[in-house]
Amino acid sequence: MNFSLEKYQQYQQKLSHIYSIDPKKLHIFQTIPSTNPKAWELLDSGENLPFTVMALEQTTGRGQWGKTWISSEGGLYLSLIVQPNIALHDSFHLTMATAWGIAEILNSSDFPIFIKWSNDLILNKRKLGGIKIETRSQKNIIKYAVIGVGINWINSVPKLGINLESFCQATGQKNFDSLEQLAAIIITGILCGYQQYFDFGTNYILDRYQSLLNSLGKKVHLQGKTGIITGVLETGQLQVQIEHSAQLEEMINLVPGQISIGYD
Repeated sequence: MNFSLEKYQQYQQKLSHIYSIDPKKLHIFQTIPSTNPKAWELLDSGENLPFTVMALEQTTGRGQWGKTWISSEGGLYLSLIVQPNIALHDSFHLTMATAWGIAEILNSSDFPIFIKWSNDLILNKRKLGGIKIETRSQKNIIKYAVIGVGINWINSVPKLGINLESFCQATGQKNFDSLEQLAAIIITGILCGYQQYFDFGTNYILDRYQSLLNSLGKKVHLQGKTGIITGVLETGQLQVQIEHSAQLEEMINLVPGQISIGYD
């Protein structure tokens, strides 16, 4: 599969005027193990920030909790590295900003994207993509962050997944015509979310992240008890209201990995 850097740059230039986001350097690789480690490698070799690493295929793509991310040709696999200089305990803010930024820009292109807590992008109740963020900290400050993103474009997907091609065919959607265009849009979405986090603050991003959360109000079962998802804290914890009786309720907070919400 080929990727035209010139074509990508043309799309990126158009988007930079619309969203006031400066284009960033893009490193393209045909096949590598994973874009996140390659981004760290380039940083350590002296590459100037910020920049993006993209692979047309990953041989050992990774998701959250050590899960394998199937990364065959036809998908979008990239990692953008930034220098946020935020507190270590605020690391979830980067996930919120990234998820919302990507969802927002895709929604503006008529793709009804929602967010599944904590870092999945959902289209038609199926997984379109995911986010994996790695950081390096110093004295409890995040000095560097690699924002890894995978989006299904024309690649094959598992049963609970969906790619943009199948959605476009089913709906007659013709807004996207190439991987170059998709790459420009997704990178712009990441940078927009990142920039608005710093411009407007945590509460701004949290409100918008929650507005696209597909699990609000959903019933979940925990150790024989039934609860209702009511929101997300800025720390990334999921708020669940447990009803013990008509008169007694309890609010509990769950960290990512403590509960599996599943897909509708």
